[in-house]
Amino acid sequence: MKKVYYIFSMALLLLLVITGCTHNAEKPAVEKVELTISAAASLQEALNEIKVDFEKEHPNIKINYNFGASGALQQQIAQGAPVDLFFSAAEDKFDQLVRDGLIDKENGVDLVGNELVLVVPKGSTKGIKTLADITKVDKISLGTPESVPAGKYAKQTLENLKVWETIESKVIYAKDVRQVLTYVETGNVDAGIVYKTDALMSKKVELVATAGENTHEPIIYPVGVIKESARPKEAQLFFDYLQNEKSMAILKKYGFKEI
Repeated sequence: MKKVYYIFSMALLLLLVITGCTHNAEKPAVEKVELTISAAASLQEALNEIKVDFEKEHPNIKINYNFGASGALQQQIAQGAPVDLFFSAAEDKFDQLVRDGLIDKENGVDLVGNELVLVVPKGSTKGIKTLADITKVDKISLGTPESVPAGKYAKQTLENLKVWETIESKVIYAKDVRQVLTYVETGNVDAGIVYKTDALMSKKVELVATAGENTHEPIIYPVGVIKESARPKEAQLFFDYLQNEKSMAILKKYGFKEI
């Protein structure tokens, strides 16, 4: 009797194991997905914080950022770089991709704004307190206007203030706003023009003046899903996530303006 009971128990146990294995085999595995987001360098800190929250809520999706100047990123996308979403610091770079048919207009939105500011090294003795004082510099850094939106806005401002011709020969161009900030932090230049969000990130510079909104084009950051994204569903999910209250609060914390 004990032998019969033992055989019955073992058979039942084997049946349970087989059933469990079959059930697990039928349960689909959660696919791990990676997204590539090309974004303006000025968004780095805010987007890294948003990434942490997003990946906690969506553990199957990994966000990879490609930070740089908006113009350079736009060119990469136009040349076929495998990007899922573009977050630009300028409307013209974004709109070019819309015209090229690489972003559907309905899959894009103007998300936040920014301000343009003049910064000097902490403890500077050059007496630069306003934008008009720029004529006192020996060297000033701007982003390359053709590829760096902040540089384009800076040039517009200096032209409107009638000081561009005076300081043009003193300009040290940079590949993006972060490089401008580095030049100022290290004292390699007497001043630099960057976004307010960048200036707020550094303890080595002093923000001395803000450019009037009437001196340059509006600073708008559009974001949109690339039409040829290999992961359109997940890209749309992150696109929507950037617009929720939590993400917007993070962007505003880093100095971006709601528009």
